[in-house]
Amino acid sequence: MIGAAAGVKVWMVLAIGTSLMALGAWAAWAWQENHHQAELTEQAATFQREREASALAVIAWQEAEKGRRQALEERLQVVDETHFKEFSDAQKNISRLRDRLATSDLRLSVLLAAPGGGGGVPAPAEAGSVVHGAARAELDPPAARRIVSITGDGDQGLIALQACQAYVREVANYTSAE
Repeated sequence: MIGAAAGVKVWMVLAIGTSLMALGAWAAWAWQENHHQAELTEQAATFQREREASALAVIAWQEAEKGRRQALEERLQVVDETHFKEFSDAQKNISRLRDRLATSDLRLSVLLAAPGGGGGVPAPAEAGSVVHGAARAELDPPAARRIVSITGDGDQGLIALQACQAYVREVANYTSAE
């Protein structure tokens, strides 16, 4: 019986050893799982903080862009108002000039070449006059109206060109500031 009792003891020792090894493995696995879970939680928290910081940076950028865009729109509004006023004033001036030409209140004249081949140099002005001597000819009223119309169109074109150039400068300044 001693042999059987010793065999049981060996089996008990083996069973207890195996149980202790299994318990140790389980404890190590549980500890490792907790450790990795803590690392994953920290990584998730770090990732969340980075996402929040990125979102705040994008929001700040959007707010800055919104402010810049509003400032650009205000400057463009001022440019539009200025050029509209210039355009309106030019139209009023052309209209007044046409009216004065129509009522014969104003007559357009041109310088004529100096008699005797003076090389295009006009005759000297008479005393008390800024008009050069008698070497002038009045234009016929329809021709004068056409000339005023052409110069009016040219003035309006120049004003429109200046407005376009101002607009392009403002937009170019806005896009180059990015």
